[in-house]
Amino acid sequence: MQLPRLDELIANFSRLRVVVVGDFSLDKLLHLDPTLVERSENSGRVVHQVVGIRTSPSAAGTVVNNLASLGACDLHVFGVIGDDGEGYELCQNLRKLRCTTEGLLRFPDYRTPAVIRPLDLSSDGWTGRHPRYDIRNRIPIPEEAIDRLSRNLLEILPAVDAVIIMDQSDHPDTGVITPRLREELSRLALAFPKVVFWADSRRNTRHFRNIIVKPNEFEAVGRFRPIAGDEVRLTDLKAVLPRLRSETGAPVFITFGEKGILVSDPTGKLVPGIRLQGMLDPTGAGDTATAGMVLASAAGATTVETALMGNLVAATTIKQIGTAGVVRPDQLREGLQQWQEQHPRGAVDLDQLQDMTDIDMN
Repeated sequence: MQLPRLDELIANFSRLRVVVVGDFSLDKLLHLDPTLVERSENSGRVVHQVVGIRTSPSAAGTVVNNLASLGACDLHVFGVIGDDGEGYELCQNLRKLRCTTEGLLRFPDYRTPAVIRPLDLSSDGWTGRHPRYDIRNRIPIPEEAIDRLSRNLLEILPAVDAVIIMDQSDHPDTGVITPRLREELSRLALAFPKVVFWADSRRNTRHFRNIIVKPNEFEAVGRFRPIAGDEVRLTDLKAVLPRLRSETGAPVFITFGEKGILVSDPTGKLVPGIRLQGMLDPTGAGDTATAGMVLASAAGATTVETALMGNLVAATTIKQIGTAGVVRPDQLREGLQQWQEQHPRGAVDLDQLQDMTDIDMN
């Protein structure tokens, strides 16, 4: 990809209409002033003082945040939230992104997922972090919600360019993308072939049909709880890529961390990543990559160009410390120049790769 082609794709972002359906969460950052710490008169315990609160959409909301930042013109969100304060704040944040939120269905027994992160005000993003507190939904999604989501999707599909499916729940039956809704999405993908259907799923990649899937290397091989230092071999990914393509019936993109992205169509290739130095934070990199890749695909990019867009977006994201980064179009040009300098051969056929040293030697 050359710079004029990158600019052409980016220019097309502004005409794209995108639906994001799935698991939305609220990220709430509490700024604590360590100089104001008190002690409870009754218990003697430390009482931290909150002097600022910052909220933002997370999980599927991180994708929406980046779709808006990258310039998508029309955004809609479909999911389930609670009739609670977290749901209210989530909707307020999404509306600030020019996103239509009528598709978020409120159910009083449902809890809006949220992540509460206390952080000392003087922190640089790493130090000063306090224990994190998670709010999760712990009840099954109501069947009524699946009925309404299916009807709403069918109604809006003729007017959109892409549907992003964010299946982020680790607990069976408590996430929005239930087996029944997944089947309905697979049927709709066949009925609307001009719409890009794209799924990002932690545990159910193999269960999607007629829908582009983007697992990471661990999800691709069915390893759902990797430990620190765990790795997946390139040979394993080369073997699983065509199997996934056959099972899902649609293109497959496997993210391979800093090594790049494996693509299945028209032939298996590795689009190498950008090598970076210094302090890096991978928080939210996968979600931001999804936003960039879907927009590229809907704008007419090839599979290799789509994967390269994912690398450019992810490399920009991980340089933003202590937050799920947000990427602007103007930040991608520098990344493309870096990528071209590091990888003059461009994408590499998987058949030509024995291991990653074949890339590093370029």
